[in-house]
Parts: sequence; structure tokens; C-alpha cells
Amino acid sequence: MQKHPFIIAAVVILPDHLHCIWTLPENDHDFSTRWRLIKSYLSRKCETISPENISISRKNKKQRAIWQHRFWEHLIRDEIDFQNHVEYIHYNPVKHGLVTAPKDWEYSSFHRAVRQGMYDMMWGAGEEIMVLLLRVRLF
Repeated sequence: MQKHPFIIAAVVILPDHLHCIWTLPENDHDFSTRWRLIKSYLSRKCETISPENISISRKNKKQRAIWQHRFWEHLIRDEIDFQNHVEYIHYNPVKHGLVTAPKDWEYSSFHRAVRQGMYDMMWGAGEEIMVLLLRVRLF
């Protein structure tokens, strides 16, 4: 990915989709190539793709791919918007019922954020975070 550099500020990888916040080089808007490279890399790292990890809609369409074909981009407006999106990303495994707290999902930048002092390890383990996240419409 040296030809297409970017910095990942936050990421979560779920069984059938992922969320990222990236910083691209100035005047570079090539999201598509980066998504293709990321999805290709992660797909190769998966030893087997179990049928239960493929969404029902993709099964109905006879699609084998793990990842959605499309993506949505959003330009972060300010620091508050950035923080809201980071929290949405880190809370996503809880939202989807995969774990009861972000700390329990290993495929996330949440653990890096804890090491950097951005979060307490128990962030998102209570109901109060869900109330905050429900107030903010992100994606």
C-alpha cells in the first residue's frame, strides 16, 4: 500500500463489514483503490469464509464475498464530528450484539486508543454510551 498511503485513525472489522476513519495525502481522493486493497488484504488473511458470516441478502443473491461491494465516504467536519465517528466505530461490535463492551472485540483500534490514554478500558460497557450514540446520526 506504499503507492496509496493513508493513516488509519480508527477502525473496526466485523464479520461482514468494517468501518474506518482515514487521513489521505493532500489532494488525494482515491478511496476506491484503498478500499479494494484493504478488502483484498483482509480476505486473504481469512483462512476460511464460513457461510454463517455471509449476510442473508448476499446469500439470497448467491454472492460469496464477505464484504459489501459499495462504500460510503464522509468528510469529517470538525473535532466533534471526528470524535462522534471514532466512538461509533469503537462501539459498533456492541451495537451489533457481538460483544457486551468494546474491550471484548479484538479487531478494533479501541485497544490502541486505550493504550494512548484516549479511553478507559471500560468505556462503552454501560448503557449510558448507547444513549449518547443514539443521539448522534452518523452513517
